[in-house]
Amino acid sequence: MDEIGTSLTIARMQDPASTPPRSIRSFVKRGGRTTLAQDRALTELWPRFGIEPGTMPLDLTLVFGRDAPCVLEIGFGDGEALVARAAAEPERNFLGLEVHPPGVGHCLLIAEAAQLTNLRVLSQDAVEVLGTRLADACLDEALIWFPDPWPKKRHHKRRLLNPSFATLLASRMRSGATLRFASDWAHYASEALEVLSASTDFHNTVPGGGYADRPSERVLTKFERRGLRLGHAVFDLKFRRR
Repeated sequence: MDEIGTSLTIARMQDPASTPPRSIRSFVKRGGRTTLAQDRALTELWPRFGIEPGTMPLDLTLVFGRDAPCVLEIGFGDGEALVARAAAEPERNFLGLEVHPPGVGHCLLIAEAAQLTNLRVLSQDAVEVLGTRLADACLDEALIWFPDPWPKKRHHKRRLLNPSFATLLASRMRSGATLRFASDWAHYASEALEVLSASTDFHNTVPGGGYADRPSERVLTKFERRGLRLGHAVFDLKFRRR
């Protein structure tokens, strides 16, 4: 699943609450065209579900109109998994990040069809959102499903999950909050496992470490189906914020 752009710092991030002054994007704006229905959704449904980009801190209680546990999905693709979770767990708030307009438009359409009231979406760089817009310890769960693997070695620096990003994300998660990650690229999954295992902010929920079972609540999205068709194994991680 294509993740929203996350800035991977060139210089080491000194303050996890600040946006890095220089960065490498972990996404590329793809040229996919929006359908007429998606265009309509981006115009007509955005006021209901969308949050305008910016730098002002978000009060999630005001954003959702209630105080409830909040789940963040970084890079929701076309929103299939995000909407399914939000529909199945109305007692929780769901905040989705995605930069690609066709995916955002599709998500808005299926959110409307599901009559969701507990879902909001942002089309903004994840480092900017985490660094300037979300408060400390405001998240109860974070999801990163099938981020861009950047398979070529020279592009590995663009991968979403690196030590600086893990530190930043951890600062926005409550103690005991869950971080879930999945990839169908073995090398990236191994790298993510290494990064999170080395972090002092997280611990692996799998006894003895290693990969987790596939969560039953994650619907089989087109990104996962594509990987399976190509013969890729899917690797899941489940870590908990200390």
